[in-house]
Formats: sequence, C-alpha cells, structure tokens
Amino acid sequence: MKGKQALKIHADGGSLEGTNLSGSDLAEADLVAAKLRGANLSGANLKGANLAGADLSGADLGDANLWDADPSGASLVGANLAGADLSGANLEGASLAGADLSGANVRGANLWEADLAGANLVGADLSDANLKGANLSGASLSGAELSRADLFGALTAGADLSGATLTGATMPDGAIRT
Repeated sequence: MKGKQALKIHADGGSLEGTNLSGSDLAEADLVAAKLRGANLSGANLKGANLAGADLSGADLGDANLWDADPSGASLVGANLAGADLSGANLEGASLAGADLSGANVRGANLWEADLAGANLVGADLSDANLKGANLSGASLSGAELSRADLFGALTAGADLSGATLTGATMPDGAIRT
C-alpha cells in the first residue's frame, strides 16, 4: 500500500480499548484475546487477522476488510460492521448480538453457532454462509442475500426475512428452498 505503513501488532490478550486504529493496515495481525472494546477500526485492513476470542464489543468496524479473518469466539456485541467485508471469515461461536452488519459482505463465512440475536443484517450478502445452529432470533434480514446459505438448526424466532433471497438455502428444518 503506497503511503500507508503496515502496523505489526502482537496483542496476545493486551488492551487496545478505545484506541483509534481507523484506516490502519492490520493484515495478518495477531490479536488473539485482545481487548478492543469500543475501538475505532473503521476502514481498517484486518485481512487474515487472528482475532480469536477478542473483545470487540461496541467497536466500530464499519467498512473494514476482515476477509479471511478469524474472529472465532470473539465478542462483537453491539459492534458496527456496516459495509464490512467478512467474506470467508471464521466467526464460529462469535457473539454478534445487536451488531450492525447492514450491507456487509459475509459471503462464504462460517457463522456456525454464532449469536446474531437482534442483529441488523439488512441488505447483507450471506450467500454460501454457514449459519448452522446460529441464533438469529429477532434479527433483521430484510433484503438480505441468503442464496445457498446453510441455516440448518438455526434459531429464527422473530427474525425478519422479508424480501430476503433464499434460493438454494438449507432452512432450519433441513428443507432446501427452490
């Protein structure tokens, strides 16, 4: 990246709470169990970053690049991920309750048993995503793209799927939408 210097961070459980890292290049960063509560990571490049078990509650990750990142088991409760690129990310067991993922690219991401209760996924692209056993209770998926997504065993009570595209998706009961 011309004009930008990549930051090499190895947080390993360290605290970066409330830190402004907007627009930073944190590709491949080791942020395992890092405390990033309320941090500003808007527009940051976190491609391939290891965020397993990190606390990103209330963090701003709007328009961030998390392509192929590993935030498995991370807490993203109430985080802003609007417009973020989470394609191919491993969000297995992550808590995204009340998070804003409106317009986010979540294609092919692993959200197995993730908690998305009350999350805003309006207009998000979740095609080919693994949502097996995910909690989507009360989530807003209006206009979301869920083609070929796997929702087997997902909790969808009170979820708004109005206008969502579900072609080829495996529904919570195992039926495949045509």
